[in-house]
Amino acid sequence: MTNNDEPKEYCGLFGITNHKQAAWLTYLGLYALQHRGQEACGIVANNNGVLSLHKNMGLVNDVFNPHILGELKGSMAIGHTRYSTTGSSILKNTQPLLIDFAKGSICIAHNGNLVNSLSLRQGLERTGSIFQTTTDSEIIIHLMARAKTQDLLESLVYALKKIKGAYSLILMSNDHLIGVRDPLGFRPLAIGKVGNSLCLASETCALDLINAKFLREVAPGEIVIIGPDGLKSIKPDGLQSIDRFAFCAFEHVYFSRPDSIVFGDTVHTVRRRLGEQLAKEHPVKADFVVPVPDSGFSAALGYSKLSGTPLEMGIIRNHYVGRTFIDPAQDSRDLGVRVKFNLLKDILKGKRIVVVDDSIVRGTTSQIRVRNLRKAGVKEVHLRISCPPHRFPCFYGIDFHRSSELIANRYESLDKIRQYLGVDSLGYLSLEGMQVCFKYPENYYCTACWTGNYPIEAERKHGKFSLEARCCGQGGV
Repeated sequence: MTNNDEPKEYCGLFGITNHKQAAWLTYLGLYALQHRGQEACGIVANNNGVLSLHKNMGLVNDVFNPHILGELKGSMAIGHTRYSTTGSSILKNTQPLLIDFAKGSICIAHNGNLVNSLSLRQGLERTGSIFQTTTDSEIIIHLMARAKTQDLLESLVYALKKIKGAYSLILMSNDHLIGVRDPLGFRPLAIGKVGNSLCLASETCALDLINAKFLREVAPGEIVIIGPDGLKSIKPDGLQSIDRFAFCAFEHVYFSRPDSIVFGDTVHTVRRRLGEQLAKEHPVKADFVVPVPDSGFSAALGYSKLSGTPLEMGIIRNHYVGRTFIDPAQDSRDLGVRVKFNLLKDILKGKRIVVVDDSIVRGTTSQIRVRNLRKAGVKEVHLRISCPPHRFPCFYGIDFHRSSELIANRYESLDKIRQYLGVDSLGYLSLEGMQVCFKYPENYYCTACWTGNYPIEAERKHGKFSLEARCCGQGGV
């Protein structure tokens, strides 16, 4: 059983060069990024221009072992951990993608989603391209192959000028490691250094695990090339945004690990500020503030601090539940929630509690959780959400459901949502309140899933959004 009521992660990227244990450090980097994708993973190692690949379905610790890592020889490597949003959940779509073509061997790992992938793919197929996968990431390689130049960097720039959407990329050629971030900067990508080795990662928590120093983020529209001569940065014409960016605000709300630095700020610190702002906007008298583990903890800490209401661990998460669970009833979501979360009944019985969560998608899991809290004897349940109501799908790399499946669209008022969930009161953080908690001005962030104001329009087919766009991308997502 999978939990369809939670936003699904994008993907995690890691790459390193000039290190004799490149594959091993890439494995550790992916391990730290496991929260960004639990479906499949892979590593490509580069041994003096000879590239070797191992990938499979499953978690990082299941796909790799010491013997496999020992076979991935070389001083350069890139890795990818995946949750699919475009492209089926099958092995051939697992990344990194490794392709040999006229300009040499190239592999790519992608986090994000191309919103013009359908038209690009159809155009390439009409002119003879044969695709090996159903992911939008492969489009980039085909476009590179079409460029009328033998220079790999020029081919990459040619491809980047054709694609639209959200993408952070790590590519590896025979002799270079390359990092790319889209012009609006939807997805994070960090640069680190360990010893004399440079590395790239989706989040800084991966750098911390290998004891690498965080240098800076790859800038929106920037290409960094790491080779024998060190790091070179270029910002090609046509890939620069003039007056705005589109950093995914949901990285701060939910996706990124709290110990990562994303978009110039520590995630835990941002979430704590979100909780404080939530307490200002939606105060309530209660005995305890109870976080929904794990992503609700930082916001609950902020709510508790500002409100003066004690924080209590009333809900305990079972961290050893995998992505699937065999449910003998098959239709019992209640059992799935109880497998993942247990309640401290002696603590909660007879109490008025404020439950702090990061978001509500469909609402079914929240409804079951509240019902279980009532059964445990909780006197009052006040639900507080550290972001605005989700009303719109994402086209840039988050597997949000269609608008019709989002609880904030199914019910026309906050009170109707409150009644459905069975809580005594319900409070979402306002858009304005959320934005004041971020480091940069509001025109630096994408808030489309709350507002419907999309920085880049997704392509349409027969008046509807294409499947690739609606499902919000795999690229690596």
